[in-house]
Amino acid sequence: MRKKLFFLSLLLLGGITLMAQQNHTHAQKEKSVYQRITNLETKSNRFNLFLNMNGSFDAEWNNKNSDYNFGHFNMRQLRIEAKGNINERFSYRWRQRLNRPNNPGVDNMPTSIDIAGLGVNITDRFSMFAGKQCAAYGGIEFDLNPIEIYEYSDMIENMSNFLTGVNFAYQLSPNHQLQFQILNSLNHGFSSTYNTSYDPRIYGAKIPLVYTLNWNGNMFDGAFQTRWSASVMSQTSKKHMFYMAFGNQLNLSKNFDMFVDVMYSREDLDRKGIISRLLPIQAPDRSIYTAQNANYLSFVAKANIRFAPRWNWFIKGMYETASVGKDFTIERRFIEKGKFSTSLGYFTGIEYYPMSNSNLHFFLTYVGRSFKYEKKLDYMKDFNTNRVSLGFIYQLPMF
Repeated sequence: MRKKLFFLSLLLLGGITLMAQQNHTHAQKEKSVYQRITNLETKSNRFNLFLNMNGSFDAEWNNKNSDYNFGHFNMRQLRIEAKGNINERFSYRWRQRLNRPNNPGVDNMPTSIDIAGLGVNITDRFSMFAGKQCAAYGGIEFDLNPIEIYEYSDMIENMSNFLTGVNFAYQLSPNHQLQFQILNSLNHGFSSTYNTSYDPRIYGAKIPLVYTLNWNGNMFDGAFQTRWSASVMSQTSKKHMFYMAFGNQLNLSKNFDMFVDVMYSREDLDRKGIISRLLPIQAPDRSIYTAQNANYLSFVAKANIRFAPRWNWFIKGMYETASVGKDFTIERRFIEKGKFSTSLGYFTGIEYYPMSNSNLHFFLTYVGRSFKYEKKLDYMKDFNTNRVSLGFIYQLPMF
């Protein structure tokens, strides 16, 4: 084991130098490739094209299955994005993931498309965006560009985050904004999302939508920022999902910031699917039945310390639980309420930004996860996973 770790350290440390994280900026002042080729100094806001990349060499191992002890190159994120202003009133945005299947959903949109829609500035304070878009859920990490995330919490990883609908935003003041969003609650049909064939009385809602109220706040000259939300999703005519998220960021100086996200989901039908997979109760076709009365709680905290002009060190922790809030029965199997699992996350890493006015950064990170199960799941064994990654993150301005 020591030889493996020594070899791994040589491999990772011998590659490239590493980098520092900036405050949630995305290559705002960097010249595009097109500008450099054509030597154009001015740039129109009508069309901006970006290539979002997160790639690395990953060394992974766990204590559950030795077959998962391996190393490989991995392009974790690869998205193309175009956005711009048509005029002072209208804007557009499109973002598509290039390494995801293109199966169309109920909105006739490929699942690879994150965002595709039209923005309208109705007044100086009131605006709207119509089309496929990111749900306006709260949380600081949820609002970041996905290429910046080394690994999401189980809560976010198992959510449907990109849905079609309309979002209304009202700027209460320069520092406070309210959003109200109405989206489809499904990417695919009800039977593709939930397996409730064990009870013919459970069927999809006639108008399956998710409603979200979001508050974004900025206080004390930017020292404290909030991104809070409350959502209700219609699953059937009588069953719903209730989701709340509270994101809080503290910016103490240019060299230190941190955030804490708290998320809670109560689901009459198990939308995340974690409880369903833990049970699991098989249907005659060997698919897994959807559990009921699932509750999920998640805490995520991260701190960034910029110890040199181009360098950043971060630490991140996660604590999550999955439980059943009320007894239920499926196919004569009685499921008692209570906690079923606890998962932990512990990350750290160094980042290096080689260029000013650019979000290109190289990283060396460690991602550890631990999964613990209650005694009632005696067929499940506790385990942990580990990953060391050496790579880069870049939102490349193409035009």
